[in-house]
Amino acid sequence: MLKHKKAILFDLDGTLVDSMWVWTKIDDRFAEKYHFTLPDTMHHDIEGMSFYETACYFKKRFRLLQSVEEIMEEWNEMAYQTYAAEVSLKPGAAALLSYAQKQGIKTAICTSNSRMLMNALIKSDPLFLGFDSILTSDEINVGKPAPDIYLKTAEKLCVAPEDCLVFEDIPQGILAGLRAGMEVCGVADDFSSGLEPEKRRLAHYYIAHFDQVLDGTYETLEKIRSDSP
Repeated sequence: MLKHKKAILFDLDGTLVDSMWVWTKIDDRFAEKYHFTLPDTMHHDIEGMSFYETACYFKKRFRLLQSVEEIMEEWNEMAYQTYAAEVSLKPGAAALLSYAQKQGIKTAICTSNSRMLMNALIKSDPLFLGFDSILTSDEINVGKPAPDIYLKTAEKLCVAPEDCLVFEDIPQGILAGLRAGMEVCGVADDFSSGLEPEKRRLAHYYIAHFDQVLDGTYETLEKIRSDSP
């Protein structure tokens, strides 16, 4: 999987860190506070959206009186302490990052989350300081499956897209990596377990945890697709 790769690009939530449970709680608290019901399709509707795009969705869908900026600010405040104290790297991620650094492979985070919450993680774990680049939705407002955040990161790293490997936990993120011209590894996550068949259909590789990257037990998937990413 890592052969000839010059950069590894990670999605954050659900991929590099175990954090999707945070947003389930915040969504429920937010809906209760402002007296609206979350639709069953909501997580599908917002899949891959940037932080800003998700706030726009909430404002329009639930007819909220707050501005988009006020919604984002409230979400940041609700999530900050949890990200700082309870969100951590997934198993095997630290070892993979250490290996990449020793091999001279550049690493980056490409997240639809906010810079404020990314900073909370950086303050809580010095390992995040080792990344060569971190781009958030504050810098790239266009969400996935648009390839913008991955293409911009490759440009910042001075690495060609075909020399990059992307790790993603949802189909929209996998599509973003594919549309950027990169190889993509799907990552298992409890939150998106129902999407596993689609992730496997789209990705080049699949892992249950990051230890599989280094021990060679990852799955190489057949790329039989009639549709274009």
